[in-house]
Amino acid sequence: MPILEVKNLVKSFGKTEVLKGIDFSIEKGDVLSIIGSSGSGKTTLLRCLNFLEFAENGTIAINDKVIYDGSEKAKMSEQYIREMRLHFGLVFQSFNLFPQYNVLKNITLAPMLLKTDTPENIEKHALELLEKVGLSDKLSSYPCELSGGQQQRVAIARALALSPDILCFDEPTSALDPELTGEVLKVIKQLAEHDTTMIIVTHEMNFAREVSDKVIFMDEGVIAEQGTAKELFENPKNERTATFINTITK
Repeated sequence: MPILEVKNLVKSFGKTEVLKGIDFSIEKGDVLSIIGSSGSGKTTLLRCLNFLEFAENGTIAINDKVIYDGSEKAKMSEQYIREMRLHFGLVFQSFNLFPQYNVLKNITLAPMLLKTDTPENIEKHALELLEKVGLSDKLSSYPCELSGGQQQRVAIARALALSPDILCFDEPTSALDPELTGEVLKVIKQLAEHDTTMIIVTHEMNFAREVSDKVIFMDEGVIAEQGTAKELFENPKNERTATFINTITK
């Protein structure tokens, strides 16, 4: 049984249809990379999964239970939306840390507000996450005192603090200098090795090829092709997929 199953997801902004019937699934512990040109709908798809945008049609199911149905959107309460968001953790391109709080509070703030556990256990978990991302020595630092790579690693720890079913990344290295990209990708690889279920929108083709169990190529709002990393990168069946991969990996 897939941990996530998406069926016929459709999303428009005004008269522009950005997602044109998206279907895919992912198994628990797998890494799915979503690739494609800018404007192909990758980020919109991720935002729909995280309830930051709402598809007009289609369904999203977690562990065989439909948690979103576009035809029922009007009946969803704010409380329900907040609860369903907890299935997903999202790491943004630009970190989105709270500048007024130190690293530890950035990670513990949401669990504390939601009272997911005792304050002692929440802080203990945060310290474990900081160790996992290699920043145990930065718990008292503020975002302005950290490099971009360090800020993104804090953002990863923050997303993990609520123990989501699926961790999502939206171009996690696009705002980083090349020398800082490696430290973030290393953390993501380590999470993959520990069977963290992840969906990663990325332009890092070598990384996607290395870490992904499954790859989706999006083009103009549709999934043009999907398959294993080996299938997609070494033997793409869709001409548009082949052109994109050849262009971006040159």
